[in-house]
Amino acid sequence: MKVIYSTCCGIDVHKKFLIATVITSDSIKPKYYKKRFSTFNSSLKKLKNWLIEHQCYHICMESTGKYWIPVYNILESTCFITLANPKWVRAIQGQKDDIKDSKWIAELHRLGLVPGSFIPEKPIRILREFTRYEYKITNCKSSEKNRFQNALTVCNVALDSVVSDMFGVSATAITDYLISNDTFDPEYCTSLLKTTLKKKADLVLESIEGYTMEESQKYRMLLIKEHLNFTEELIKTIDLKLDVLVQPYESVISLLKTIPGVNRKSAIKIISEIGVDMIYFDNSKRLCSWAGLTPTNNQSAGKKKSVKISRAGVYLKPALVQIAHAAVKSKETPYYAVKYERIRKRRGKKRAIIAIARMILTAIYNMLLTGEQFNPSDLYKIDMPEKLKEKQKQKAIKNAMKLLIQEGLIPQLDSVPN
Repeated sequence: MKVIYSTCCGIDVHKKFLIATVITSDSIKPKYYKKRFSTFNSSLKKLKNWLIEHQCYHICMESTGKYWIPVYNILESTCFITLANPKWVRAIQGQKDDIKDSKWIAELHRLGLVPGSFIPEKPIRILREFTRYEYKITNCKSSEKNRFQNALTVCNVALDSVVSDMFGVSATAITDYLISNDTFDPEYCTSLLKTTLKKKADLVLESIEGYTMEESQKYRMLLIKEHLNFTEELIKTIDLKLDVLVQPYESVISLLKTIPGVNRKSAIKIISEIGVDMIYFDNSKRLCSWAGLTPTNNQSAGKKKSVKISRAGVYLKPALVQIAHAAVKSKETPYYAVKYERIRKRRGKKRAIIAIARMILTAIYNMLLTGEQFNPSDLYKIDMPEKLKEKQKQKAIKNAMKLLIQEGLIPQLDSVPN
């Protein structure tokens, strides 16, 4: 195989130490230099100086948890770093230890056999940390809501079978009343109902009457509500910090908001995951594959074993699917709704929504690459005013009549009918 890097280094990273192997090709036979370093900053700086001494500026290391990040932070300004997925640099079983692992990584990288992972610039990485933290807190908030609802069910309160939102104004007032009082007053409970729930007063009372709630259960519900309120305040605080971090990208956010289904919050999520510079991706297909929106390639003996999408894009894919759901329900711009219905009839709902998510990501790639607003080439045909659609229809009929007359299939008329 052809040698791509004459001098390169493979690093096997662990929590407390790392093993670095430098390969040089100055002579006919390559030379190997191996050394062990601690993961403390002082030792990582020694690693940096050691690499410079060997004039080694091309580094490859395995993505091991979060342990690779301190190494990346120190070497980022000096070296070209390739972060490898563990499956691409896994050594042969039975021929594996720390020193051999670093040597194997270096040899693979020397021949250019290791595809690198996408690592955005540091401001984007910091923004990503906040958006992913907010994602985790939002999941925690949903878990607390489910936990509170299950606690009411255990106490024979079936209010969730009547109201659509257990955390709406009326439902919250009723649950607070049940937790804070030992007795149940049907009339007072009815007075807490607002708007359309007043019509369901009898069902609401029927779902509550006969409930049993111990003091310890009430105390647990209060703890759940307290934690729920804390998560809501925390999300608001994170949003305020995100507004500060995304100030340099306001123009990009405005650009992405022209896509149907994309709001400010989802635009910030997209930027935090893929950045604003599309030079890291060769084309839109590569980006969609990185996001886990393309089928996996699993074929043998001419038979496809699986066409499922990959498990990549743990944070980006759910955000795009959420955007796709909003886009197909948009009444202002039916562009994606029309495409969704066409695919749904052939492939089903789930595949159709993934297809729409991929279309949106492809549009995002081209918009960030060119700086143009959302304006697909076939938008005019789908989102055309009714008057223009009628004119296009009449024009198509006239053209068809002229073609039939030229071919002699129908007799010549004095005028083409409208």
